[in-house]
Amino acid sequence: MRMIMGAVAYDPKVVTIWSGFRDWLRSAGFPFDYVLYSHYESQVEDLLAGRIHTAWNSPLAWIRAERLARSRGRTVRAVAMRDTDLDLRSVVVVREDDAVRSIADLRGAAVAVGAVDSPQATLIPLEYLRRGGLRPGVDVTVRRFDVGVGLHGDHIGGERDAARALAAGEVTAACMTDANHLLFVTEGTLLPGATRVIDVTGPYDHCNMTAVDSAPADLVSAFVDLLLSMSYADPAVRPLLDLEGLTAWRPGRTSGYADLDEAVGRSGFYDAHGEVTARGYLP
Repeated sequence: MRMIMGAVAYDPKVVTIWSGFRDWLRSAGFPFDYVLYSHYESQVEDLLAGRIHTAWNSPLAWIRAERLARSRGRTVRAVAMRDTDLDLRSVVVVREDDAVRSIADLRGAAVAVGAVDSPQATLIPLEYLRRGGLRPGVDVTVRRFDVGVGLHGDHIGGERDAARALAAGEVTAACMTDANHLLFVTEGTLLPGATRVIDVTGPYDHCNMTAVDSAPADLVSAFVDLLLSMSYADPAVRPLLDLEGLTAWRPGRTSGYADLDEAVGRSGFYDAHGEVTARGYLP
């Protein structure tokens, strides 16, 4: 029996990445293959249906998988993560010459965010605005950049467009990850010294390898052991890890999803049973 994993093809390199992982895993004697999806909603549904054993899930896909499973008396587990998936933060950025100094100062202003389904550039930052007393769409105008809808922010197109809108003076603030804020300055999307961070979210986690309860336990255990054994010092492994954006696999955890879970509930993106309820969301 083969372990079948699902992954979302957010970029052409995904084929290169997981074909490389497949070849490495098979060379270690592990029976592995993968299926590519065009968006996360189908992948999560197939995971719960048992068509795949594990899924390389976005944080939003994890929230949906956990809600769907719980509503059906089932369970899913986060069994592995990249080291780079741990303790991310998002920022709210304004222009340096703007008088805005805090979230409260954004009342009545326009705020740019990423795609509707981006945890890091939309859902979590907007939840922080709510906690700061600003209701999205009521106390602030939200300008959304729906790039790659269905990919759950597994790209930076929407964030980059939000940054461009800020630089052009079309909005007062923009939301993005702190790492992408630095990247946008490095690449010239934002000029050095031209922007200022007025708020930072708490730490949260990103993607995880999700296993469904119907998957053979021995296969899942062996799969995770092999991932955790991959060494960045191994020249055969390093190119794969570089492409997937990590230096080491870590055991999965779910403690870093509380803010996103709250944002999903408050925004109505999914209901308590994991059904899609976000208005205008069509992956």
